Amino acid sequence: MDNLNYGIVGNCKSAALISEKGSIDWCCMPNFNSSSVFAKLLDTEKGGSFEILVDDDYLITQSYIKNTNLLVTKFKKGEDQFDLVDFMPRYINGDGKYYSPPDLIRYIKLISGRPIIRVKFDPKLEYAEYRTKITNEKEYVKSFTFGGNYDSLYLYSSVDNKDIINGQVIELEEDQFFLLSYNQKILKQSVYKSYLKMERTKVYWMNWAHRSREYSKFNEEIIRSALTLKLLSYDKSGAVIAAITTSLPETIGEQRNWDYRFCWLRDSSMVVKIMTILGHLNLTKRYISFILDIIPDKDEKIQIMYGINGERKLTEKIIPHFKGYENSGPVRIGNAAYKQKQNDIYGVLMDVIYQQFKMFETSLDNSEELWTITRSIVRIVKHNWRKPDKGIWELRSEPKHFTFSKVLCWVAVDRAIKIAELINRASYISSWRKIAQAIKNNIIENAWNEEIKAFTQAYNEKDLDASILLLESYGFIKASDPKYIRTVKTIQKELSKNGLMYRYKNKDDFGNPKSSFTICSFWLINALYRIGEKSQAEEMFRNILKYSNHLGLFSEGIDFESKRLLGNFPQAYSHLALIESAIVISGGSVTNEEKILEAIQS
Repeated sequence: MDNLNYGIVGNCKSAALISEKGSIDWCCMPNFNSSSVFAKLLDTEKGGSFEILVDDDYLITQSYIKNTNLLVTKFKKGEDQFDLVDFMPRYINGDGKYYSPPDLIRYIKLISGRPIIRVKFDPKLEYAEYRTKITNEKEYVKSFTFGGNYDSLYLYSSVDNKDIINGQVIELEEDQFFLLSYNQKILKQSVYKSYLKMERTKVYWMNWAHRSREYSKFNEEIIRSALTLKLLSYDKSGAVIAAITTSLPETIGEQRNWDYRFCWLRDSSMVVKIMTILGHLNLTKRYISFILDIIPDKDEKIQIMYGINGERKLTEKIIPHFKGYENSGPVRIGNAAYKQKQNDIYGVLMDVIYQQFKMFETSLDNSEELWTITRSIVRIVKHNWRKPDKGIWELRSEPKHFTFSKVLCWVAVDRAIKIAELINRASYISSWRKIAQAIKNNIIENAWNEEIKAFTQAYNEKDLDASILLLESYGFIKASDPKYIRTVKTIQKELSKNGLMYRYKNKDDFGNPKSSFTICSFWLINALYRIGEKSQAEEMFRNILKYSNHLGLFSEGIDFESKRLLGNFPQAYSHLALIESAIVISGGSVTNEEKILEAIQS
């Protein structure tokens, strides 16, 4: 595999990755965090896939139907032409409720001629831990685990079941469908029903995209990223996951690979802030409900991440029988980072809560709950901001006094003060201002390194960190401040390579980092633009857009030399940062409250 040339389809419950040749190489059902049904992505021999095979003479191209999450793989050989449309149904039924079952539909639309195909249907349920047996049940093809934990899957099709199971040659004379479902269907399935679901799903996504605010530049890239972020939201609870994959390595051949199918409060809050600016308020409201559900009391038990249904225990284990993506094991399920202490989460969470108070008319109950959380977070910050933590990058070594964590502690109290002013709770403001000022003074005194003329990664150290670029966007420092300008230019000089950015260069748990981190490149673009280097910022942005895959999708990282995509995919962090940079370059500002209000009202 040379690159992550995959498209994502989903319905805000689960998702799948489909290769540029039309092979489903990753899919978990019925939910994002379920065990894999197809995992060829993680082991080409044992993982399993669902492929539509043609001979080598076919020209195969792939694209999304404009402003939708319906993926079209086009097969063409002279007169023989057909389209493979992959999607997961999602639309509003007649009763006003969402129809989004754990189904994946592959609709074959005959364009011309009589194309010849074969189907390779090779599911490997439960991470291929046990043997998967396939049987012909006349109405459907059933797959189920033979031994171990029981799991099952149902494939309905207009193609003969025996031809599917045996991989026989199939001549296309009309449209066909394959409907893969976690549930057994009660009603008879047909080509027409699949076509109707396809059209309804297409209209749903077009309407959703149409509600996005438009910008003068890079609007198509903004829409594609927004559609991708929407696919990473989990309807049932309101959680937003970091990516739909696990164990795609940051560097090929190394062990920097993690399970990202969870809701990090930091990542999710940043996503929600951006989606609010774009005008997608339902996603925001659902996420706030998720927050209210996972933080029900007034103690300090706020984790950095949760499962999609609010699960607190995310035990990490290794699947030994999978080789890993390009033999980059181990393959991990769960994420031990849930135990870490990261003080920056309070700031990003408070930033979103403040946005809610500022922008929306919330119910009294909702407002009271959010105000309770606000006071609880200030109390937590007051007692914890002086303590070291693991930092934004979740280093598994000893805690440090990370500058970004300290700044976000300041952000938490600063936003709490703003909320208190909005709702006329003046009695809290004076004491909270003293806390905010104490944190700020502490940062200025300990994070600024006079020798290198920059704010550093951690107190009284020389190492640099791309997260420091965010100090201005969070309102901690002005873009015109000489210290910020010098910091931006120093970070650019020391952490950039071939037009991309390291998170940091210093040695961590696994040695020295070797690949770029996509979001950091976008952070640099924003910082450069804000300190007045606008043409340089836009040029860098245009160059990074070239490094996406063929569908405009980004993973967690990009290789400095080859520019291939690395890490879990598609990555929420990368796409929210892309949108933010596009807005900034378009003349908008994600920190300008009046602009946000204007976006919502329009």
